[in-house]
Amino acid sequence: MKRRPPCFSSLLRWLQAAGLALAVCFSLGASDSGSRYNDLNHRLMCVCGCNELLGECNHVSCPSSGPELAELRADLAAGMNDQQILASFAAKYGTTVLAAPPTHGFDLVAWIAPFAVLVAAILGTILLVRRWAIHAGHPLPALPIDETLRTQIRRETGGDGGYLL
Repeated sequence: MKRRPPCFSSLLRWLQAAGLALAVCFSLGASDSGSRYNDLNHRLMCVCGCNELLGECNHVSCPSSGPELAELRADLAAGMNDQQILASFAAKYGTTVLAAPPTHGFDLVAWIAPFAVLVAAILGTILLVRRWAIHAGHPLPALPIDETLRTQIRRETGGDGGYLL
């Protein structure tokens, strides 16, 4: 069995230590209050009527985003968890402040309705196309036109004209 050179072992230990240090740094950043603040302000809507996320409201001197962001910072400083913060904003501004509707109660309709309408439209289209295909094989019978009517039509339209009646 070959022994590794001492420089290879020390290099391997240094690489392991660097990988561990990077993992620790990234895991610490994930629980950082700044990233939590960014996550929450992207889960809330600005109530000024711009229909933009709270963290991205770009109105000059927006009357709503500043107080909302200050309230969010205060809630984070008070130690509230994400669900408590979202619930307090929904209680104060209504559920329209939430970027995504809740997934319980009557609000579940907002998640189900688009898919139900899509399925109904697809089924309706399939049934309509099948009906057209069935009726395409059986054309409607032509109405009988007597010869006097046919000659009157030819006389009023200027003769034969190359059209068959």
